[in-house]
Amino acid sequence: MMKPAAAKRVKEALKLLVAVGIPKEQQNERSALTLLALADLAPRSPWKDSSSPLRRITQMMDWMGEHYGVRYAPNTRETIRRQTVHQFVQHGLVLENPDDPERPINSPKWCYQLSPQALKLLRSMGTPEFSVELATFLASPSAGVLQARHRDLPRESVLMPDGVTIELSAGGQNTLIRAIIQEFIPRFVRKPRVLLLGDAANKEVISHPAPLKALGITMPERGKAPDALVHDQERDWLIVIEAVTSHGPIDQKRKNELEHLFATARPGLVFVSTFPDRKTFTKHHAKIAWETEVWIADAPDHMIHYNGVRFLGPYPSSSRPTS
Repeated sequence: MMKPAAAKRVKEALKLLVAVGIPKEQQNERSALTLLALADLAPRSPWKDSSSPLRRITQMMDWMGEHYGVRYAPNTRETIRRQTVHQFVQHGLVLENPDDPERPINSPKWCYQLSPQALKLLRSMGTPEFSVELATFLASPSAGVLQARHRDLPRESVLMPDGVTIELSAGGQNTLIRAIIQEFIPRFVRKPRVLLLGDAANKEVISHPAPLKALGITMPERGKAPDALVHDQERDWLIVIEAVTSHGPIDQKRKNELEHLFATARPGLVFVSTFPDRKTFTKHHAKIAWETEVWIADAPDHMIHYNGVRFLGPYPSSSRPTS
């Protein structure tokens, strides 16, 4: 249980997030702690001592555990990134890579920092100047500028199985996503329909809730969903795909999560970890779960099968959770 001083400070941070108009989905303890980590503000430190260190997501999580006693599991990193930090960026609270704006999107050095306007606002908490600083922050054009910056990122076109062309932000993990769509699916999926597809820049570029519901699937939350879901309509398989760059393959823990997430799915489940090249695969191969498949983009005609009852197919329903 969080100590009283820590709980009080989290409530204050949450009040600030509500004041600046952060969406309801981000009005929670996780977002409050993320803000405090970015401000380097311990429970008993006054708000005027807020600062703006450069921090990566893992550093924020470590800081939360040290100062507030809240320890998130390592696989929560993407939830914090996609469901808190990206919204902070959009609202002008946070800057991405102010030390190196050209940093590649898949760089392990990708970092965040409170914006100067946000820092002034935090330092005014509890003072008569807060209302003035809040009005100044809300009137700032910085949020719109940041959104425009995301829209202006380089894009690359991807031809979908149904002949429709979509656009993904260029580079990073999306290079592998593009290979999955244009190389893996034509080779190994029969009569494919892409039901869900993520973009590395915090977007779901394809999301079809109605067909998912028809297959007995509840739309997964962002952060829990795989990178791609493809229905093999001829064999009635649901291909669950993770694009492995920095986040790891489908290990046993992730496989258990995905089995639970899609426990009500009518189609059989097929789990595929995809890699850009064999060098990356070599780094992760010891963690890959049994009864899953591996596809490597630089050897697109081949797959690696991890000891299942059949090659590239779903496994007996009796092994899947019932709830």
